[in-house]
Amino acid sequence: MSGRVIAREPRNSTVPSRQINIVLRHAEAQPAAVIEDQMLNKRSPQNGPLSNIFKELNQMIGLDNVKELVHEIYALLQVSQFRAEAGLLSNSHVYHMIFKGNPGTGKTTVARLMGRMFHAMGVLSKGHFIEVERADLVGEYIGHTALKTRDLMKKAMGGILFIDEAYSLARGGEKDFGKEAIDCLVKGMEDKKNEFILILAGYSEEMEQFLGTNPGLPSRFPIQVDFEDYNIDQLIQISELMAKEREYVLVPQAVTKLKQHLAEEKAESWQIFSNARYVRNLLEKSIRHQAVRLLNHYTNTPSKQELMTIRPEDLRLKVKT
Repeated sequence: MSGRVIAREPRNSTVPSRQINIVLRHAEAQPAAVIEDQMLNKRSPQNGPLSNIFKELNQMIGLDNVKELVHEIYALLQVSQFRAEAGLLSNSHVYHMIFKGNPGTGKTTVARLMGRMFHAMGVLSKGHFIEVERADLVGEYIGHTALKTRDLMKKAMGGILFIDEAYSLARGGEKDFGKEAIDCLVKGMEDKKNEFILILAGYSEEMEQFLGTNPGLPSRFPIQVDFEDYNIDQLIQISELMAKEREYVLVPQAVTKLKQHLAEEKAESWQIFSNARYVRNLLEKSIRHQAVRLLNHYTNTPSKQELMTIRPEDLRLKVKT
């Protein structure tokens, strides 16, 4: 059973009839999308650590399906608590996950937020986040890999173990120790399934191939999430948000130039385009170029507005031929 099916069952069964009546009274005046947003907002916590987590999540650009899944998991956990308080059976669920998507689509950020959410709701005792890759798991001789992998799982107890580019564990030959790491992970996540959460991340196609390397893998990851690439408008929103966080502003001409460049770059290198990571690198490079421009043009201290302004000439983009 997929994680999405698991999470949706309590969504429909836990909405009281009085909430349905409220929705019906407003249905004529508001679009369905607005009503759905309001329903999701009502399910979100309004106070405490959880409210901060959901605020951060909802401020992220795009990721609608990811946000929906997080809300579903929150609803499931909250209703499970209600059931326990009412003396009803409340079964524990497995939350190991697969995150599929290109770089820069928010996989690591969402994994960190989930760790905090699971901790706040009592699923994880610590909620800490450990990010590793193949080199951290695979050893140099027989038995070394299992030792390293078990040690990392031990450190992850009570929190999240996040393995980026997890498919690389299965890329070696028959004598490669990556398969030993996979076998060790499969055993560990079953034996300690309620003590830590394993999240494997990587490119969509490669992750599908990876899941086929071990017959025990797919069934042990009930939640599989696709992180879609950002469209051009979303990338512009991300760039402007990043600039704002750094107290910079992109003038309209710079935004136009950036939008054109992103469209060309996505069309040319869509398979390896790094989304928000690419935008961040462009912005940071533009900030450096802006600094050089200001020093060259001003003998005195530039105005506050000039210190904040990113102009088209600061976006030195590679020329397409």
